[in-house]
Amino acid sequence: MRVPRTIQEAIFYFSDPDRAFEYACEMRWPDGKVACPRCNSQSNYFIKTRKLWLCRGCNRQFTLKVNTIFEDSPLGLDKWMTAFWMLVNCKNGVSSMEIHRSLGITQKSAWFMLQRLREALKKSSFDTRKIGGEGSTMEVDETFVGGVTKNMHANKRARLESRGPYKNKTIRVRHSRPRSPSGSRYGRAERQP
Repeated sequence: MRVPRTIQEAIFYFSDPDRAFEYACEMRWPDGKVACPRCNSQSNYFIKTRKLWLCRGCNRQFTLKVNTIFEDSPLGLDKWMTAFWMLVNCKNGVSSMEIHRSLGITQKSAWFMLQRLREALKKSSFDTRKIGGEGSTMEVDETFVGGVTKNMHANKRARLESRGPYKNKTIRVRHSRPRSPSGSRYGRAERQP
């Protein structure tokens, strides 16, 4: 079957899981040489029943989704490939609401897909780390923690108001960091003076 030209053809074309898988493989490995994402070994074999490869170099299994924008996504490649087709073929761009209506997924999932697809287009490759991964910019969020003084007991309110405005608030900062040696990938909260 030829490459789709309309949204209806794209949905029909990518509705076959095997065809969507082959299309994604061609996009990830255009030269046809499948390489292990962990050790870069090209010595591996394909397990057809499970659609994954077993690397002979590191003796670990990997799928098409490992170390790509598709990683950790429960959505199938049929949805991803159709959304990608819509993104690159719509002249004025595509919104997450349009993806949501066309593919029958939630708007939240459609927004998530579009963020990752745009990141892949910016880097010209699906073979990227997850957004926010190693080597990317760090996101920092801050918040003021503390109660409203008018809701406090009179003694505590008088003590805190004597310090001045906003002195009863504590600033908390949360930032993400690379994985620790123990495997944890969560950010930590730190108190800022």
